[in-house]
Amino acid sequence: MRKGYDFGWILVLSALFTFSDASSQTVNQELSNIFNELWKLDVNRLKPGSHYNISLQGKAGYIPQGSTNAVDHASSPLFTSVDEAELDSITTYARFRKLLDNYERSTGVAERVTAEEVTENNSFLDAVLETAVMKRAHRYLIGKGKSRSNLRQFKSQLYYMWFRLYHRDRNGGEDSSGFEHVFVGETKFGREIMGLHNWVQIYLQEKQELLDYKGYKAKDNDAPNEDDHVLNVQFSWHGLVKPVASAFIGVSPEFEMAIFTILFLTSTEKTTTAVVNLDEYQLEMVVHRHGRSIGTAYPKLLSSNNRHV
Repeated sequence: MRKGYDFGWILVLSALFTFSDASSQTVNQELSNIFNELWKLDVNRLKPGSHYNISLQGKAGYIPQGSTNAVDHASSPLFTSVDEAELDSITTYARFRKLLDNYERSTGVAERVTAEEVTENNSFLDAVLETAVMKRAHRYLIGKGKSRSNLRQFKSQLYYMWFRLYHRDRNGGEDSSGFEHVFVGETKFGREIMGLHNWVQIYLQEKQELLDYKGYKAKDNDAPNEDDHVLNVQFSWHGLVKPVASAFIGVSPEFEMAIFTILFLTSTEKTTTAVVNLDEYQLEMVVHRHGRSIGTAYPKLLSSNNRHV
């Protein structure tokens, strides 16, 4: 009887320690520091309530991956207004928007990149490289021995990471790129939404009534605010449902590209994750590599409004 009692307590203690380890988050302080530097340098980040407004509405329910049905907990769009004149007045946003119609949505369908699209890609990167955000990211990567100081070589490195075409679906030709997956979004076999983590694309797809916001995703004690710059959301797109998608809201494209580039280049793991404290948010940053290119990259919101402190 005594043996059984002791063994039972061992199991209980083991379970408690396992839960503690699984729930504890070790913050990567070095990445937190550089990401917060970039956050402060992001002068092109738009201001909620001024440049755009969002309506969070209801909390979305659980649905399994691959489902095409979701109860709509938001009768109105996520974005109630966006100052498009402001977007178009900022070079990186204006050039970014030109890239969003350059891709085939479905994997398995080979991409055909025109000379005009290559020019648009290069023009966008040229604008990004002029920003204080990417200049600081470049200096950080030089210090880590992960990038050359030569700007042309760094641009080539960025182009390969983000715009090089590769096979995501084994059938057909080269059908995907890091930029398409992260910023534009794509579908797998017509049954699953992949990527689409960019707020500008979400807004534009909503405006065209191709994307339907279903509600936010959050823990009961961590409901988001309408001035938050990171959200977990649920939406349908072209008849498919994304159970949960995480995205920065209002940030510039150069900021997203800079932080994911740093995370990608400072690791050699197939999938890299890092917990960072950024502004008032605690995030799990995720990057998955596809050879020497980005497969996917996104922020996973763990806690907002300093509730983790």
